Amino acid sequence: MEPAHEDSGPLTPEQPWPARQKFQDRRGLNALLFLLTLVSTTWAGALHYAGFLDDFSGTMSLQLPLPLPALVLRGFWYSGTILAILGCHELGHYFACRYYDVDASLPFFLPFPIALTGTAGAFIRIREQIPRKHMLFDIGIAGPIAGFAVAVPALFIGVWMSHVVRVPPDTPGLVDLGEPLLFRFASWLFWGTAPDGYSLNMHPVAFAAWFGLLATALNLFPIGQLDGGHVSYAVFGQRSTYVTIAMVGVAVGLSYFSSSLVVWTAMSIGMLFAFGFRHPRVPDEDVPLSRTRMVLAVLALIIFAVSFTPAPFRPVDLIRR
Repeated sequence: MEPAHEDSGPLTPEQPWPARQKFQDRRGLNALLFLLTLVSTTWAGALHYAGFLDDFSGTMSLQLPLPLPALVLRGFWYSGTILAILGCHELGHYFACRYYDVDASLPFFLPFPIALTGTAGAFIRIREQIPRKHMLFDIGIAGPIAGFAVAVPALFIGVWMSHVVRVPPDTPGLVDLGEPLLFRFASWLFWGTAPDGYSLNMHPVAFAAWFGLLATALNLFPIGQLDGGHVSYAVFGQRSTYVTIAMVGVAVGLSYFSSSLVVWTAMSIGMLFAFGFRHPRVPDEDVPLSRTRMVLAVLALIIFAVSFTPAPFRPVDLIRR
């Protein structure tokens, strides 16, 4: 026989309200956004695969190189890769939060069907203050490292699946992608130095990895409450505010030379005005990080250096002028 349970009655001022359970999500919303992003990135991937088969010839505007169902199926090359990179990035943050019992949401993916990428990225919501500096550092750096660990093998596989072709001098609408150092190394490793008039025709997996590297680098920018801002605050304490101000100046300068960074720069500045230029403080701000975490901070700087490109998108027509 089970023991009887007494009714505790209504809460009194002496009885605290029950603590809110952590890690509770409306998973239907997460799943819906993921499915919508899967659709938008698969469609973008189908267009990328059609362009890959087109080899810069410009005939894709006249007819599709494959039947539409077959083309959409090939779109999973891109969508599977980019969702894996973005998903692992956000799950890196999420599982670090779970490890430290810091309440956080599951990843929210952002579909963006009118963009070249098919997505505006992904994010998680951290729903409580992070209580210690080492926790802040670990949560901040876990995402970029996890995403980078997926992006690197995808990059080498994608570049291997690509090929070098001649670029016709009068093909309109081509976009030149800035090449991070890691991308240049992979391209040189498999294809050497392309002669004048030739370019690497990127397989959709390579493009997904390229975009994943760019997203990783932008998140590692040491500004405010971006991932890089968390790492910067954990390393420099209150002096990270000066790093943020300096990096805003760098971002504005880069936007002057590369219009493709204007929107990201504006969003970053808007974030600073909304949440403040100073990073939220933690009680143990003056406690130095361990040697292992300082090594990881240097690793984050290296990841940023090999993943960042100052001019992500440039129309080829403007370059020729």
